[in-house]
Amino acid sequence: MLLGTAVSSGVVVLVGAVFLACAVEMVEALTIVLAVGHTRGWRSAFEGTAVALVALAALVATFGPALVHVPLSVLRLVVGGVLLIFGMQWLRKAILRSSGLKSMHDEDEIYRNKVAELEAAGTRPDRDRIAFVMAFKGVFLEGLEVVITVLTLGTSAHRLGLAATVAAIAVVLVGVVGAVVAKQLSNVPENAMKMGVGVLLVSYGTFWTGEGLRVRWPGNDTMLLGLVGIYLVVTWLFVLLLRRESPTVGIEVAR
Repeated sequence: MLLGTAVSSGVVVLVGAVFLACAVEMVEALTIVLAVGHTRGWRSAFEGTAVALVALAALVATFGPALVHVPLSVLRLVVGGVLLIFGMQWLRKAILRSSGLKSMHDEDEIYRNKVAELEAAGTRPDRDRIAFVMAFKGVFLEGLEVVITVLTLGTSAHRLGLAATVAAIAVVLVGVVGAVVAKQLSNVPENAMKMGVGVLLVSYGTFWTGEGLRVRWPGNDTMLLGLVGIYLVVTWLFVLLLRRESPTVGIEVAR
């Protein structure tokens, strides 16, 4: 019974972390592709997107299998450190935005600025190099974060297939929603999602760093839920503390 609870707790945290992280990155990539497509033409935007996906697939095929041969304790120590770094960065930005010390991230404003930048670049031939490069860069960089999340979380939890499936669902879901609502992406509660992702990544990072150092966590994988609760409380306290002395700020239009 306890073993089943521990396993299910680990799965819930894994699915939540992968889905939210991939959804956030997909929203940002989709914003760039939509701006490029509407402004410079869809052909080059789709070509840049396709090449970026091929490059990401090649990276996964090259480096993904190598992770299997790394000793588990070493892998979890390294992955735990990486997740702590990623998670702390996400949490820091989310806390600063929630407390008012950093302006909010506005996808609609980013879209408008990207369109203005592309329109100022001049003519649009059938094969638009600017559109291709911008679409490629946006999809590749955001997709790289998705790949890192899936490989690190999935491999360390021995559930790479589950992590990849959840990531694919998140990417398809955001893509479908984005195609329907076009550029109205600002309704996505991105800061709340980033805060959630940050908490989950830091929780996993703490857990696996401890595992790599041979720490015996009480309750085994069930401790993940405890860590999530602890970091949620700490995050909430930081937001309340910083909110007292922070002025109201505007909307952020650049990452």
